[in-house]
Amino acid sequence: MPTFANNMNPSIMTDAVLLRDATEADLSAIRDIYNHAVEHTTAIWNDTLVDLENRQEWMRARKARGFPIIVAELSGKVAGYASYGDWRPFDGYRHTVEHSVYVDKDCRGAGIGRRLMRELIARAAAGNIHVMIAGIEAENVASIRLHEKLGFRIVGRFSEVGTKFGRWLDLTCMELRLPGKAD
Repeated sequence: MPTFANNMNPSIMTDAVLLRDATEADLSAIRDIYNHAVEHTTAIWNDTLVDLENRQEWMRARKARGFPIIVAELSGKVAGYASYGDWRPFDGYRHTVEHSVYVDKDCRGAGIGRRLMRELIARAAAGNIHVMIAGIEAENVASIRLHEKLGFRIVGRFSEVGTKFGRWLDLTCMELRLPGKAD
């Protein structure tokens, strides 16, 4: 897991962040960030930790579909990542994606998630994506606010549709409509 100085000035951290396409060499750090979220947060409604082989298959599947995986690099280490994939597996939804963005626990609050999301939105618009969907645990106020600042709007809330850590979870659904044409 990457180690970062917790006393860094957030504005300096954000300015020093390099956004780039993920490579196979980044998958260990991506796995660690993902697994931390599984173990300690309700950002991922999964109880199972993943291994490197799982992340390799995930990357192969995303790349095969032409979907981006973007990492934020700080001081040579992966500080976060973002990607999107199919929202639903039917042809009529081909211009709609659901995205994910995760930031290393030691780098949260420094604007890295916002930078990753802006880049992901730009890639989606360039890739003829018309709508981006966010499914956010309803008590994750920071993520909901981040999405609202980026132009997403709340379109619904599902009550008690998931469970983690012995409690029921609500899902807030958000969308961002991008310029694009249907084909």
